[in-house]
Amino acid sequence: MDDRMITGEELAEDEKIESSIRPLSIDEYIGQEDVKQNIKVYIEAAKMRGEALDHVLLYGPPGLGKTTLANIIANELGVNIKTASGPSIEKSGDLAAILSTLEPKDVLFIDEIHRMPSYIEEILYPAMEDFVLDIMVGGEGNSRSIRIDLPPFTLVGATTRAGDLTSPLRDRFGIISKMQYYTVEELVKIVKRTARVFDVPIDEEAALELASRSRGTPRIANRLLKRVRDFALVEGNGIINLEITKKALERLKIDEKGLDDTDHQLLLAIIKKFNGGPVGIESVASSIGEEVTTIEDVYEPYLLQQGFLKRTPRGRVATSLAYEHLKIEYQNDLFG
Repeated sequence: MDDRMITGEELAEDEKIESSIRPLSIDEYIGQEDVKQNIKVYIEAAKMRGEALDHVLLYGPPGLGKTTLANIIANELGVNIKTASGPSIEKSGDLAAILSTLEPKDVLFIDEIHRMPSYIEEILYPAMEDFVLDIMVGGEGNSRSIRIDLPPFTLVGATTRAGDLTSPLRDRFGIISKMQYYTVEELVKIVKRTARVFDVPIDEEAALELASRSRGTPRIANRLLKRVRDFALVEGNGIINLEITKKALERLKIDEKGLDDTDHQLLLAIIKKFNGGPVGIESVASSIGEEVTTIEDVYEPYLLQQGFLKRTPRGRVATSLAYEHLKIEYQNDLFG
């Protein structure tokens, strides 16, 4: 089973646990040093001027701490945070209901902001620029526009697909920050911190092994830690050591590079079914029974970053590194 593709119930449990282990201040936040230090300056400057912080766009692959950082921004500003997701804002009334509850300088966090309907986006423009909301009321033939004044607020948008944002929306963010994959050293700190919160002993070697197989992503590191903790409790002595960690990760089919069963299926499909590529993403998705968006958002970014996959004008190509990793003889050709 792919440890990242989980049910709604498991996702809710994940979010509950993530919420319990989230750092509350910017100094506690591990990793993303450039983003963190710059945002720290912007927050201090906004507080010194007595103004709302400029709107912030955080983008990058899933699980890198965008939601955590949004909550920290609100904490550091000493204001409330209201949370919504792009797809959940379906009507102008939905947006009006959220915005009308904001106090001066509050933070509104919209996750998956790239999935917001275009007509909602257009209503959001004057709210972001002039802190006013223009909405239509009344039925057909009797409709009129009313203007609602809003307090100055900070919109924090999060997206895994910055390229899907329209230029007018992207241009209204004063602060745009790209979230990077974490180093193994940073993930070791996160794993050890989470283990302390869970009150489970973990040794240095086990923390390093977990961090090395977490795809540069804190969410995956924390999820794997929970599963390894289960193995340590049931099949060990409750202590997470290197032996139980390796055993658990082997059972979970997470290899030494952090690739799981679906990653292997994806690369093997390109190599064996499509002669290494180039092949269109739709064909790859059909061949392994996954959604195109899931492949593009969840799997591809890491495989591209690690050099296992290439994007070409004609489609995806498995690289020589992918062949080597899967222990398959590399057939070099024009697109290899």
